[in-house]
Amino acid sequence: MRTKTPTRPLCLLAWLLLASPALAAPTLPGGIIDDLRGLEQRLDQSEFALVRERARQQAERLAGGNASDRWARALYLQLAASAEARLDDPLAAAGHLAEARGIVGVDRDQADRWLRQEARLRLRAGQSERARMLLGDWLRRHDGASEDHWRMAQLLAAEADWDGAVRWVRRALVAGDELGEARARLAATVLQRAGDEQGALSLIERRLEGAGGDAETWRRAASLVQRLGEPGRAAAIWEAGWRRGVLSGGEDLAQRIRLHLAGGTPARAAELLATALENQALADDLDNRRLLARAWQAARHHEQALAAWREVATRSGEGDDWLRLGELAHGVGEWERAGMALRRARELGETEADAWLASLPAGSGDGAAPGGKGNGGDVEGDPAAES
Repeated sequence: MRTKTPTRPLCLLAWLLLASPALAAPTLPGGIIDDLRGLEQRLDQSEFALVRERARQQAERLAGGNASDRWARALYLQLAASAEARLDDPLAAAGHLAEARGIVGVDRDQADRWLRQEARLRLRAGQSERARMLLGDWLRRHDGASEDHWRMAQLLAAEADWDGAVRWVRRALVAGDELGEARARLAATVLQRAGDEQGALSLIERRLEGAGGDAETWRRAASLVQRLGEPGRAAAIWEAGWRRGVLSGGEDLAQRIRLHLAGGTPARAAELLATALENQALADDLDNRRLLARAWQAARHHEQALAAWREVATRSGEGDDWLRLGELAHGVGEWERAGMALRRARELGETEADAWLASLPAGSGDGAAPGGKGNGGDVEGDPAAES
């Protein structure tokens, strides 16, 4: 979720609910009532452009009239707003409503209904700050529904007002409505940013209790926990989903490995990946071989890491891979391996290898270990000569 522009997740269709003109007060002339009803029917028949033009013309004609004219003008502006909204011009629609609710004689309740609708339209038009001010004004006089609370939380989160946003999130959660993905993500993010990390994680875990075999819910929960800065917990969620059989297949296995690597259990990641490559559950390609090498290296399993990087470098023939092998070998005191790998990296154009080679102990540059003893092991001769 982006923290500054929440308008996209809340861009719901804001079609305006039309009040029956015949029930409006003060009393309107019969011709105006018939015209309003006719335009409302044309609106229902999707004649949006016609309704917009006729309603705007009538509203302009009635400007400056008596109380009955002013009320009729407000209703024509409401119709124009409805037409503009359905023509996908929420900003124009919001402007008509703002004008309608500002007409002298419009009662407070009706003005507030238009205020709430205007706030939604401003939000839909991308005017988040204006929408937040209007909705906040409306909520000072009304309890609102849970959707209003979610909307206010989203708008405050866009301004990084986490303390304000969390109050509305908690009010929305009291309603007990089923949370969709967007609202769950919003709630968890707001709770975490407001300092209630346990509340954020508990919310995610509660969603998992009812997830059953819905693999997508498990995937999204793990992804959200990872974004909240808890990669270890994300790995645990993924592991639980895998063990239950909810998550399966090559893509889920690859993500399981990546989460273990990110979540502080690289040895487990390396073991899973080594087995997957051996069983051909994942492709035995350079990307996965490099991942295996990084996992063994992160786990500080030096022999496995050296062997894995040697495999990668031999397969790829790239100087950077030989350099990585040389740096690792240098770091663990494997001077002979370091010298051979670094010389190969230098031959392949990695100039950085010169500094590493210069730092090798005397007598190790030609393949001899310190004290004149060679390491031997799984390296036979100079890799440069093998190529």
